[in-house]
Amino acid sequence: MSDVARLAGVSIKTVSRVVNDEPGVHPDTARRVVAAIDQLGFRRNLGAFNLRRGSGTGTIGLIVEDVGNPFYSELNRAVEKIATSFGRHVLTASSEENSDRERELALEFCSRRVDGLLVVPAGVQHHYLVPEMRAGTPVVFLDRPAGDIVADTVLVDNLGGTIEAVAHLARYGHRRIAFLGDRPDIFTAAERLRGFREGCVRAGLRYDEHLAVLRTPTPANVRDAVDRLLTGPDRATAVIAGNNRVAVHLLRALTHVAPRPALVSFDDFELADLLDPPVTVIGHDVSRLGKAAAELLFARIHGEDTPPRKVVLPVHLVPRGSGEVAP
Repeated sequence: MSDVARLAGVSIKTVSRVVNDEPGVHPDTARRVVAAIDQLGFRRNLGAFNLRRGSGTGTIGLIVEDVGNPFYSELNRAVEKIATSFGRHVLTASSEENSDRERELALEFCSRRVDGLLVVPAGVQHHYLVPEMRAGTPVVFLDRPAGDIVADTVLVDNLGGTIEAVAHLARYGHRRIAFLGDRPDIFTAAERLRGFREGCVRAGLRYDEHLAVLRTPTPANVRDAVDRLLTGPDRATAVIAGNNRVAVHLLRALTHVAPRPALVSFDDFELADLLDPPVTVIGHDVSRLGKAAAELLFARIHGEDTPPRKVVLPVHLVPRGSGEVAP
């Protein structure tokens, strides 16, 4: 500020008034001060500025599984839109489905004094966040709940969506339906498996545990499941993909399988409607998920102190062709 004042030919107090948008400075003087700041290449240290004023840092943290996954890219964009409307920026990082990295990132964001934290949890132990929450940092979990604490949570109807997928395939005459999901320790995968079981019961189908495979969705794992479940005389005639990554690997693995089984994917994915046949999906509005979580977080930031809320967003079946095939 001394350098700026010297170059502009004004007092340090005048510089302070200009940078803080305070009244009492002649426009010509203010322009000289701004020109001096630009000439010297100075930028305000927002961290120090907010610390001195006792206000927030103007940022929120968002921890997702993988920013490269289109699902989380869309989620991030929705959160950014809400954050921008509140004058905040979003710091985003990937946990890589690793609970230790999730903890490291969450505490790192808190050490940077983010105004709030949004977490897609990779683990089930979140007691480490209790001191931060007590200190005033609001935390909202989305897509999956926290494991061992009570906190605000925004989910989609994983159970109801898979029940609907089974019912849809059963209406087309399928009696042997397979389910390929993510790891069973992941909340969404476990809930969708539970929906698959419940859907079989409601449709009058015998639940066969050998037709349900939950593993990390790698190309090799999905190919192995296809070889075991969707070929041979006792094969399944229909399959439900537990998420968009499973669906993509499954479509590649089915390239040389004949006859092709009926397919329903939980989660939509890019170009699903342009394939032959177009892929039937259990769709939900990812942007709405991010929007609802961000709005709840900012309600907490602005002082809402009601008990923790659980929001469950609806899903809907989108018939496109792959799921409307008789055995």
